[in-house]
Amino acid sequence: MGTTSVNISATQVKDLREKTGAPMMDCKQALTEAKGDMEQAVVILRKKGVSVAAKKSTRVTSEGAVTSYIHAGGKIGVLVEVNCESDFVARTDDFKELVHDIAMHIAASDPKFVRKEDVTKADFEREKDIYLAQAVASGKPPNIAEKMVAGKMEKFYEEVCLLEQPFIKDQTVSIAQLIATKIGKLAENISVRRFARFKVGDAGETVAVTKPTEQKAE
Repeated sequence: MGTTSVNISATQVKDLREKTGAPMMDCKQALTEAKGDMEQAVVILRKKGVSVAAKKSTRVTSEGAVTSYIHAGGKIGVLVEVNCESDFVARTDDFKELVHDIAMHIAASDPKFVRKEDVTKADFEREKDIYLAQAVASGKPPNIAEKMVAGKMEKFYEEVCLLEQPFIKDQTVSIAQLIATKIGKLAENISVRRFARFKVGDAGETVAVTKPTEQKAE
């Protein structure tokens, strides 16, 4: 039996591009692979972005931009530094849009760390002890309690780590996946270096900085 071909219209390609920001050719290829299914095409593009991001994750990001975002009538303010590999990409509308979206997300979601690896040992142990005490108090045997704690710690990361949080504009995508999509489109490594969040009336601001790691240029 022959393979049934699917005609992909220019409108479908345009709609997918507006939804994902991916290049036109990638959108057409994804729609063809998904046989015209828009939701499946989105999944295909996201997987491609994550794959490209993984390959570029060790590349040095020494350029980028610092962006501010003010929310709630001047009651909440955010400064965020997002890095990329070249000044050319840093000046593109796609990169600027990403940095703005990340700053807006931080204002709304109030993360405490950039990524899992940045969570301090003290914070980790404190939360783990709380969850373990709750599980034991509920009468669960030790082996079950440990499994419950592991699940709760993953939820804890999602609550406090920027890259793990669901994007406020699209809850089906994490901030890490949002960045991966842009990496796939712009063909450069992109990373969040640090951010600070201020709220009128709070005792202190939230300041998060990614712990330095060794990076090697490809």
